[in-house]
Amino acid sequence: MHIRGDHAELVVGGRLDVRTAADARTALHSALDEGTGDLLLDLSGLTSWDAAGLGVIMGAHRRAGRCGRRLVLRGVPLQMQRLLVATRLHRILAIEGGIVTEALPRV
Repeated sequence: MHIRGDHAELVVGGRLDVRTAADARTALHSALDEGTGDLLLDLSGLTSWDAAGLGVIMGAHRRAGRCGRRLVLRGVPLQMQRLLVATRLHRILAIEGGIVTEALPRV
């Protein structure tokens, strides 16, 4: 996993999982604590994630609210969009451009 950026925009690439969660959490919390306004989290380079990675994103979302900021996700991979829809987290998280219709469950 690699994260680059500043207190206004971070780009996450590689894996966001149990092995990388602590480093990701530290980077996100630092960016949230040091900046103002929205924090844009670009996930377009994310290749895989697990529940721990999702927990990091949700924790950052909560911390952003406590800091008077908003975490905005950009470039969310389609598979992650499906997970966010299945867990209904897409209703809580700010996702730039919204959810792609292919991510919606088929009825």
